[in-house]
Amino acid sequence: MEKVKLGRSEVEATRIALGTWTIGGTGGGGTDEDASIQTIQAALSRGITTIDTAPACGKGLSEELVGKAMTCSHVPRDELVVAAKAGMDWTGEDRYRGSRPDQLEEDLENSMKRLQTDYIDIYQMHWPDSDFSIKETAEKMRSFYESGRIRSIGVSHFSPEQMDEWQNYAPIHTAQMHLNMLQRYLLDWFEYSHNHEIATLSWGSLAHGMLTGRFDKHASLPQEESPGDSGLFQGGRFSQLVDAVESLKKFAAERGHDLIPLAIRWLLDHKPGADVALWEAATPSQLAGVEDADEFQLSREDLWMIDEILYSHTNDLRNGTLKEFSPLVRSDM
Repeated sequence: MEKVKLGRSEVEATRIALGTWTIGGTGGGGTDEDASIQTIQAALSRGITTIDTAPACGKGLSEELVGKAMTCSHVPRDELVVAAKAGMDWTGEDRYRGSRPDQLEEDLENSMKRLQTDYIDIYQMHWPDSDFSIKETAEKMRSFYESGRIRSIGVSHFSPEQMDEWQNYAPIHTAQMHLNMLQRYLLDWFEYSHNHEIATLSWGSLAHGMLTGRFDKHASLPQEESPGDSGLFQGGRFSQLVDAVESLKKFAAERGHDLIPLAIRWLLDHKPGADVALWEAATPSQLAGVEDADEFQLSREDLWMIDEILYSHTNDLRNGTLKEFSPLVRSDM
């Protein structure tokens, strides 16, 4: 499977990574432990050796399942790239950003224990936390890197201005951000990252289900599939995007592909775009199409035609906001 070197680090990752948000039971529906482990192993058998997880995915459950799957995998640990995250705290059922230096130390130790590993390949600050200075957070992450407990430093949802400040105190090797062909509101952040030799990881690759093609105009949407302010599933725009997706399915089929591989390939081939695209799956069947996405590329003409299709149905592909996903800042409460 195609690989990419992550920024100025020594880590080389597959350009398609397994996302484990749903494996942790996040978003409702619970977790089938056996199916989750089988899914991780199925991803490895398809050549995906990069796995993205976080304590926030099921309050550590996703990490535990990834750890179990890795211990019984045929793939050696040094051939795997494990991406984890720091900086989330819970009080009851509320989520908070938590970047206190001693908590970051605890986060790292707990993640390594759950993952059954003594190092993490990509360690990412999950959200910027205004309760603590970027300086003290960056310096703590740098200490992890210099000690060898992490192989690269990542940030997630940091603006270009915040990344500028961070780099006064520590390197940034990766930045993870929200992107798909229907929600491009952070393209400037991707461009900044590429201009500063920071490798990018994208999540939300399938527009929260919209780019699976499973919705029609009469769909009754569960609450967890209606991401608040994004507007994807709201009013007239939902109907427009259903029509756009139907046209994209035809475009993909004419070229011998399904819609999901097309959506992933767009992330990898669009400029600016993602160095690594997260493919979310909770069952092995949801990995169908992975090999295809790795085996073709979209030309400049293909990318132009995709935009022609989308803009014929909607004039707003910059729609979106991080606010709907954002955890609380403790002092704001």
